[in-house]
Amino acid sequence: MTSSAKRKEDSHLANGGVKQSTWTKALNSSAVWEEKDEFLDVVYWFRQIIAIILGVIWGIAPLKGFLGIAIFCIINAGVLYVYFSSFQQIDEEEYGGTWELTKEGFMTSFGYFGIIFFHYDL
Repeated sequence: MTSSAKRKEDSHLANGGVKQSTWTKALNSSAVWEEKDEFLDVVYWFRQIIAIILGVIWGIAPLKGFLGIAIFCIINAGVLYVYFSSFQQIDEEEYGGTWELTKEGFMTSFGYFGIIFFHYDL
C-alpha cells in the first residue's frame, strides 16, 4: 500500500467518515487531499496572503528596488515549498512536480505585492 493511500485510509477512519473543511485540512499536517484542485487552491491562497503581508512589511520597511523584490520572491517561493514538501508531505509528482507547485499563483501574488509595496513606497 502506498503512503498516500494509507494516509487516505487513516484519515477517513480518524474523521469517522466526516469531511473536513479545506482550511482545516490546510492547517493539519496529516490531511489527505482527495481532490488535486483543492490543494492547489490552498497553495494559491496561502501565496496571496504571504504577498499581502510582505507587501505591507516591505512598504513600511526601507526595503526598496531589486533587493526587496528578490527577497520577496525567495521568501514567497521558499515558504510555500516548505509547506507542501515538509508540512503537508505530499507527492509533488501527483501535482505536476515541484516546479508546478512552486509557481502556482506566483504572478498573481507578485501583482498584489507590487500594488501594496509601491503604494507604501510613494
